[in-house]
Amino acid sequence: MANAIDQTRRMLSLVTYLRERNGARVGDVARAFGISEDELISDLDVLPMCGTSFRGGDLLDIDTDGERIWFRNPGATDTGEPLRLAADEATALLVAARAVATLPGLRAGDRDALVRATAKLEAAAGEVASASSRLSVTFESEGGVFADVDRAISEGRRLWLRYYSPARDELTEREVDPIRLFAVGHTYVEAWCRLTEARRTFRLDRVAEIKILDEPSDPPPIEPRDLSEGIVRTTDEDPEVVVEVGPGGRWVAEYYPHDSAEELPDGGLRVTLRAPDPSSLRRLALRLGRDGRITAPSDLADAAREAAVKALAAYEDA
Repeated sequence: MANAIDQTRRMLSLVTYLRERNGARVGDVARAFGISEDELISDLDVLPMCGTSFRGGDLLDIDTDGERIWFRNPGATDTGEPLRLAADEATALLVAARAVATLPGLRAGDRDALVRATAKLEAAAGEVASASSRLSVTFESEGGVFADVDRAISEGRRLWLRYYSPARDELTEREVDPIRLFAVGHTYVEAWCRLTEARRTFRLDRVAEIKILDEPSDPPPIEPRDLSEGIVRTTDEDPEVVVEVGPGGRWVAEYYPHDSAEELPDGGLRVTLRAPDPSSLRRLALRLGRDGRITAPSDLADAAREAAVKALAAYEDA
């Protein structure tokens, strides 16, 4: 499963790995990182464009003859000089750090660590820190919905929601006992849903209406979900879905966790992924339009095709 975040993490590790193993064989490095030799060569094409500071600095001189990889200037990554930040860089870091410290769902230990790091940065920044304190960033977090959820959690009260479900394309009404707010790309509330009698996660920008109820919130004692690998978790038992996309749909491999992404002759990809609820991918097919289509399973492909026909018919009627 490859995406931009994975590649960035891998390339950062590559610099350290190659610095300690100058002249390493391409095949050995690829096996060490669990990637193909083609993927490794692709990483090596990008690394020489990386510098050693925010504003450029010495570029990394990494080369390969197809069999071995040579790091020509490994000393460039260890200048022995302390990190220096320009005024705008220090200001941006301080403002961002203070804003992130206010995000919902941040663990207490992480928040404390961030506050300590911010204090050290303020001491190093000097006068810049004073100027940055006059700036602030506010996360709107879906406005009043966020405020109501946050209040319900702090007061231990139940919520009534009218919530839009994109998988079923419908609005549902339900009462929930909120457990916590967190942010992973979007802002969510994790809650015990009284409609389904199960734990559910709700995206705040999909809440059409919300009310704080007088009933006390009483979720069962459950462990908070581990979100380190994202919100959607897939398993080998989940149904397999195959999506073929053209060049304009290659973003699917970046956005969706997948098992494989096979190159197609036209510059597109054949992406194989797993989904606990395959019907939720019908909207993906509609979003892709001419840039892609679901090819398997056949019933999902048929459903996506029917949805597209209905959508076109609605436009024609309008």
